[in-house]
Parts: sequence; structure tokens; C-alpha cells
Amino acid sequence: MSTKKTVTELRQEIDAIDDAFLDLLNRRAELVVEVGRLKRDEQRDFHVPSREREIYERLTARNAGPFPNESLRSVFREIISASLALEEPMKVAFFGPKATFTHMAAKQVFGLSAELIPQKSIPSVFEEVEKGKALYGVVPVENSTEGMVSHTLDMFMESELKINAEVMLEIHHFLLSRTGRFEDVKKVYSHPQPIAQCREWLRENLPSVPVVDVASTAVAAQIASEDYTAAAIASEIASTMYDLRIVRERIEDQVNNFTRFLVIGKKLAEGSGDDKTSLMFSVKDEVGILYRMLEPFAKRGINLSKIESRPLKKKAWEYIFYLDLMGHISEPKVAEAVQELKDCCQFVKLLGSYPRAK
Repeated sequence: MSTKKTVTELRQEIDAIDDAFLDLLNRRAELVVEVGRLKRDEQRDFHVPSREREIYERLTARNAGPFPNESLRSVFREIISASLALEEPMKVAFFGPKATFTHMAAKQVFGLSAELIPQKSIPSVFEEVEKGKALYGVVPVENSTEGMVSHTLDMFMESELKINAEVMLEIHHFLLSRTGRFEDVKKVYSHPQPIAQCREWLRENLPSVPVVDVASTAVAAQIASEDYTAAAIASEIASTMYDLRIVRERIEDQVNNFTRFLVIGKKLAEGSGDDKTSLMFSVKDEVGILYRMLEPFAKRGINLSKIESRPLKKKAWEYIFYLDLMGHISEPKVAEAVQELKDCCQFVKLLGSYPRAK
């Protein structure tokens, strides 16, 4: 006689596992509340990013499958997000409005239970964190095809906030409209960055249609939701939020189109063993200065993953440099290299040491 289980029996087993999972989630929540009470009594930070990393790394290393690690991270991101909300509401400012890629990046880091607060500008995100109205902020800093976001770099010149984490988000652009019909599109709206990332597609497919810059992809989606002849270049999530249909999907020119976002906060992140350090500095105008500023890192075998120059606004024809290196400022060789760099610089500013995005 066959001992093969029926679909009904297997579903009953799944239900029993779900019930046990629910009981364990609530037991976990009770422990989280107790931890929160102890942290308040001891005046300790309620959010400890290094603890989150330990949970992810321990569970993914222990996972034998078939449940995939990426999905495991997503599940526990929401569990941790909900747990933190039990301790204290997690307020996170982001360069909004909602349904933008920065909003998506913020949700990817902090989960759905965090209180995500949209801001109209990048300076406003910095201001919310500086004033303590938000614990963290999320801002874009770089796109793989269009380069650095100058407004974010400029803000680091004025602010003492630190980079606590980075997020890499694969960017896919969708052409959205109310009707979803290609022939109805008479005008296209979007933020300048997505327009630039879809320039060739627009030239080939909509050569005679006007393209209009607006403040964000979400604003573009809102315009398209009110005008049957307009289309927006925006994220797929914007189609749901603004009741739009997809005219064309994935219209970005480059297949590997990523945007890098930064999480900013008041404190320096602890070392994770796989970190980046970001610096901003201005060099003295001397012969061989570019060689001298790179030498401290080269002779210690420190890899530089990015170096970018920006005009120093207060003085014509003088520049500041933005530099990313591999390693944490707490590592002796990194600290020594940065100290040596100061000898040939007018100033050196540590922007943060933080876990490298996977």
C-alpha cells in the first residue's frame, strides 16, 4: 500500500508549521520588548545595525535550503523591522516622495514597519536627521551610468552626519500612462536622471514627443494619472500607487543600471569585517600632489574603489576630492594612511566607515 501523502495532508502539516511559526514570532516579540525595556533603563541605543548584520549572517550561513538566502533576508528584514517598531518607532527620512527609487531603497534597508518620512530635497533629509526628527536618512549618491549626485556630495561639506550604510538598487524604468496605449503618449515626464538613463530609447521610440523634467518620478506619475495624453518614466511600484498601466517595461539604455544610496546618521558605524571608508579632502596646489595623495594608500595595499573631484565653491579653480577605500577607519593601516594623507591636504573629513553593500 502506498504511503504517499495527499495534498490535504501536506497542507495540514504546512498549517501546523505556520501555527508554530506564529507562536515563535510572538515569543520573539516578547523578548524584543524586554530587550527594549533594558536598553531604555541602561540608556543604550535602541537600534544597533551590527546586531542586524549578525542575525542575517548567522542565519544565511546556517541555511541548508531549499529556502533561498535572499528570500530569507527579506523575511527577517520584515521581522526585525516589526520588532524594532515594538521597541520604538523607527523614523527614517528619505528624498521623496513615495514610490521613488529612494523610497524603495529605504524600504529595502528598514522594512515596512519603519516610519518612512518623505522630504522634498536632499538638504531636508540631512536637516531632519541633524535635528533628531529622524534617526536615519536615505539619499542617492551615485548612478552607474550617470555618475555622482552632486547635491548629496555638497551636503557632506556642510554636515557632520556620517554614512552608516550603503544600498545598491538595480534600477528598471517603466513607461507608464493611464491607458497603457503607446499611441496615446503625447508628452513624457520624469526626473532628469531617469530621462538621461533612457535617452537612447526615447530617441528611437518617441523621437517627436516632448520630454519634460519634473522634481521626481513620483511627480511624473501623478501628472500622468491626471492626463490621458501624458506618460511617466517611473518605477513599477508607481504604477500601482498612481493607478497607471505599463506602456513599455525596462526602457533603460544600460542593462546593468544601478543606483547607490547612502544611509546617514549621527554616529559612526562599527566595523563589520567587510567595510568601506569615505573621505572628503582638499589638496594643496603643489607639484606632484596627486601622486602624494594616493601614495599613503598604495604603499599599504589599500584598494581605492572611487575617487571623484568637485569644484570648491568658495574658491575658483580649486577642488575637493571624494574618495572611497576598502576597509574601516578603526583598522590600523587605514587610520595610518588617512593620517599621512592629512600632511598634504588643506583638510580631510571622514564621512563614514560602513559595511560594503553585497
